[in-house]
Amino acid sequence: MSDEARSVAAWEALFRAQVAIMRLLGADFPNEDISFNEYDVLFTLSRARGRSLRLRELNKSILLTQPSVSRLVDRLAARGLVEKLPDQRDARGTVIRLTDAGYDVFYRVAHVHGGSIDRIVGTALDADELATLTALCIKLRANLPTG
Repeated sequence: MSDEARSVAAWEALFRAQVAIMRLLGADFPNEDISFNEYDVLFTLSRARGRSLRLRELNKSILLTQPSVSRLVDRLAARGLVEKLPDQRDARGTVIRLTDAGYDVFYRVAHVHGGSIDRIVGTALDADELATLTALCIKLRANLPTG
């Protein structure tokens, strides 16, 4: 098998596993409080230093287009789950900060969602396989070209 064929086979396996898992997680997601995409924003902000990111940085971490993220952030801000603040380092930029209320909603949903992830992923792989998968995904992402 050529290097290209191995790369394509690995990508197809990763992509198809991800799609199948996302379908199961989406069907099991506790969306009474927030949508899956809103959870992604709150999750990303919860992991950031000071629970804040510039909108530009948030856009890089979210799986939506920039206009979609801006509208999503506006909806979250209207509900008091995030704040939009001027960037003190660059007046042209906006900082998005997770509020305490937003963190509370995120935490509540994350607890339920984490259980779903464990039932779906944690039962398919053992502890060593989960550690290997984590390491491989981190390595893959770290070695991608930027752009």
